[in-house]
Parts: sequence; structure tokens; C-alpha cells
Amino acid sequence: MKTSIALTFLATLVSQVSVVLGVPEWGQCNGIGYTGSKTCDSGLTCVYINDWYSQCQKGSGNPPTSSTRPPTSSSSQPPTQTGGTNLPSSFRWNSSGALVGPKNDSRNIKGIKDPSIVYYNGKYHVFASTAVASGYNLVYFSFTDFNQANSATFYYLDQTPIGSGYRAAPQVFFFAPQNRWYLIYQNGNAAYSTNSDISNPSGWTAGRNFYSGTPSIITQNIGNGYWVDMWVICDSANCYLFSSDDNGHLYRSQTTLANFPNGMGNTVIALSAPNKNDLFEASNVYKVGNQYLLIVECIGSNGRYFRSWRSSSLTGSWTALAATEANPFAGKNNVNFPGGRWTNDISHGEAIRTQVDQTMSISGCIRYLYQGLAPGSSGDYNSLPLAPRSSHSDKLLSAYVLSITSRFIDMIPFIQSYSKELPVNFNI
Repeated sequence: MKTSIALTFLATLVSQVSVVLGVPEWGQCNGIGYTGSKTCDSGLTCVYINDWYSQCQKGSGNPPTSSTRPPTSSSSQPPTQTGGTNLPSSFRWNSSGALVGPKNDSRNIKGIKDPSIVYYNGKYHVFASTAVASGYNLVYFSFTDFNQANSATFYYLDQTPIGSGYRAAPQVFFFAPQNRWYLIYQNGNAAYSTNSDISNPSGWTAGRNFYSGTPSIITQNIGNGYWVDMWVICDSANCYLFSSDDNGHLYRSQTTLANFPNGMGNTVIALSAPNKNDLFEASNVYKVGNQYLLIVECIGSNGRYFRSWRSSSLTGSWTALAATEANPFAGKNNVNFPGGRWTNDISHGEAIRTQVDQTMSISGCIRYLYQGLAPGSSGDYNSLPLAPRSSHSDKLLSAYVLSITSRFIDMIPFIQSYSKELPVNFNI
């Protein structure tokens, strides 16, 4: 039996997906090493973000074919964002149908999970976990238009130097200081592979571990949980690795930007909850203006959902934002399904960033790719139960829509239902 997972897209962007006339809104249109189209869709302007990245944003008139670098005058700079005023305290979402189905190949994949996505050189690049009876590994595919996602070729990364064996929960980003792409994933430790070309899946190096072993603070607090879901983000001086333990703790390690990926240490508990289900796994940390947004997957009475926090610093304290099941960042209570609800669970995923680099920057328009479990499924999450048949039950990806009151913040979730044939000892 096959899995269903959904990738969702903003309603305001749907009209741009069907016909590609240029780079869509929030897509990359220039930067060092960029070889894709520099022409934005009608009504969009290619706006300079940094030397590595320019993106198409809404503007007036015909968009230029080259980047528009912001003036250096202080009067032209955006106002300083403080106190989280550019992040809302409540969110509302709409979900569309599925886009990508499982491949009928010899792999017999039961589920595709834990997506990481970037838009670069005119393509969406997706990395995800593959769930099969023999264990987890990774897959890569790319497409230029979400209408083409279902026909995208799967490239299984166990064919690369990454190798076979347990590999799961990827995160991809461009590390600008080294001019290389990094793929972060769990392998029992926290691992990374690198590549000079994200579009060349065979170019990934063999994995290397960040740590010589599990940090002692994690072994002391993990209980019966699992060390999972590594996430890297850097500021101007340091790089930080966040991880979870399925036991109510969010950990943070760090090294200097110059020393990355070496020297990861000084591991501390960044956030904790008395009830492990209130701070479970799948953390994301993003830079939004001059502040940071943290989301963590939780388990509630109505299924999986995300809580959120904000902070002015990656090492600072986290202030609750939309952080309850009644008022989640994304969950059953604030996700609408115009075509009919097919998941109560809003689970592990990633935002499409405005910059593909190590800063994990997103704009006021958030598009998020997530996984979910179809209604009517039963059994433990890790046993991957089979969902009842529906119009989405054979799909792996769908386009997801999000909007919030008084703010234009959109997200793209990644939703799935699983086959019950997988053993219960798979931990993601």
C-alpha cells in the first residue's frame, strides 16, 4: 500500500503555477552562481537581497531583467523590527489537494516524509525521507511548476556516497562562506553531506558526523525518547544546531561560522516542556526581519500541530507566539480544507525560504511544506498506519495554502498517510 503526503501552495500563487512566464513571486532571480531566469513574472520586480540572492517581489510596472539593489541611504532601509511586531499572534490556513503520487518502482516506498525545500535556479528542489520496510533513507526530486511535481523523477540518495542505512529528516541550505550546499540529516548521530551543485544528486559527499557521540546533556534527559530532527541556522558569527528528543526538550549546540561544520558543541537545553507532547520534534528556526521564529511539532488531542515562539537572538529566551492547540501556528483548529478535510495532523515540514543560505531567512509571506496523516487512520505514528482510501490517499504531495489575519503569511505543508506494513520501531 502507498503513502499519501501533501505539499500545499498559496492560493494567491496558484494562478502563477499553471503557466510559467518567468520566475514566480518570492523565487530567485539573480545572485552569485545563479544561472536561471532573471525575468520575473508580470507585476514582479527582481529585488536584491544580498550578493548571493535576489528574489521576485511585487512591484509596479514592467519588472527589470536584472536585480534592483536597494539604495544604501539609511532613509531607504526598512524600519527596525522589534518586539515581534511583524509576526502575528494567530494564523489561518487553507489546504488544496495532493500533487505528487508514489512511484510504481522496485523501491516499494511506503511513505515520503520530513520534506526540505528550496527554490533555486528556477526550480523547486525537494529532499525527503523515504520509509520502506527495510528502513529510512533519503530521496531528491525537483520541478519548475507545482503542476509538474507529480511527474518529477525520484533520485534515491542511497545511490550516492551518502549510502544506504538509516538516513532521515533532511535539511538543505547553501553555506555561502564555502560556496557549497549542505544536506543535514539524522543517522543515529547528526550528519551532513556537501555538494557544489544542488541539481546534481550524485554529487553529494559521504556523510560525516557533527559529534563524536550523543552529547551528555541529551543522554541525561532523553528518557525513552529519540534524538531526532537536526536543524542548522547561522547568524553573522556562529552556527547553531537545534535538535529534539521526543521527550519535551529542544537542544541547541553551536560552533563559529568560520569553523563550521567542525567544533559543534556547548550543547544546552534551549526550551523544555513538562509534558513531552507539548514540545515533541521537528523544530524549525527562521530569521524574520530582525527576529527569529521557532516552530515545534506537538501532539494534541486532535492530532499533530505546531506551536510557535519568537526571539531576538538564537541564544536568547523564546517568547510564546501562537503556542496552544486552540491557537496553534498550524493545526486542525486553524487549517481549512476547501476541498474536504483529509488530515487532522499538521506535521514535520519546512518553509520555502526567501534566501537559500545558512541564515534560514523567510519573508512576511511564508509558504510551508508539511506532512500529515489522513483521517480515519489508526495506530501509533511510527507504525505508519494505512489511511482509508480517498481522493488523496495515493498522493504524496499536495499544494497547501495559508493566510493570516492582517498579515500576508503563507505556508506550504507536506501531508501524508502511511502503510501499516512498516515496523513500529521506526523513529523519525
